[in-house]
Amino acid sequence: MLRSVHLERHRTERIGWLRAAVLGANDGIVSTASLIVGVAAASTGRGEMLVAGIAGLVAGAMSMAAGEFVSVSSQADTEQADLARERKELSDQPEFERRELAAIYVARGLTATLAAQVADQLMAHNPLAAHARDELGMSEGVSARPVQAALTSASTFAAGAALPLLAALLAPASSVGVVVAGTSLVFLTALGAVAAQTGGAPVLRASGRVAFWGALAMGITAAVGRLFGTVV
Repeated sequence: MLRSVHLERHRTERIGWLRAAVLGANDGIVSTASLIVGVAAASTGRGEMLVAGIAGLVAGAMSMAAGEFVSVSSQADTEQADLARERKELSDQPEFERRELAAIYVARGLTATLAAQVADQLMAHNPLAAHARDELGMSEGVSARPVQAALTSASTFAAGAALPLLAALLAPASSVGVVVAGTSLVFLTALGAVAAQTGGAPVLRASGRVAFWGALAMGITAAVGRLFGTVV
């Protein structure tokens, strides 16, 4: 007897690290490229541009790591507090929690009889997991992981920031700003495409969105650099 196998490839489990990776790489490219373009617009030398870019890479990577760790740790603390509260409620009033779970399934379309049976079986198997998933909306695939988010953000920021730095190092001295801006837009477009492909989202829309905001950031920074460079 032949048995058909249906394989489904969902990408929800990638949300945590994908968000941190895309955010880190995008910030690394945009902030470092904008910094270099802004300094270039102020008509300073290549050495000053590279020093500013390296300083931006180091400071940005550390800032991203610290910010992600604190932010995701706060989310994890909230999740743990909710689980502790739910664990106590399950211990103090299990019958109420069973009826609450059954009511959730009724609201999702099950009959009252079937919902009660499902709730009974899930409560007998792992009541906390059932309530965490169906009442609190928590799942292992999207749970908060502070260390993973911090390391991912820092490393991808540094990798992203290295790209405009390399472009600034290799570009002719007379056109550093233009080369960095152009190559950074290419990098951002590619980043948006890769992120969209990995997450299963529309590629063109994601690429265009990332490129637009990167161009806007570099344009504003260049205008500020030129203004202050002229004044000084």
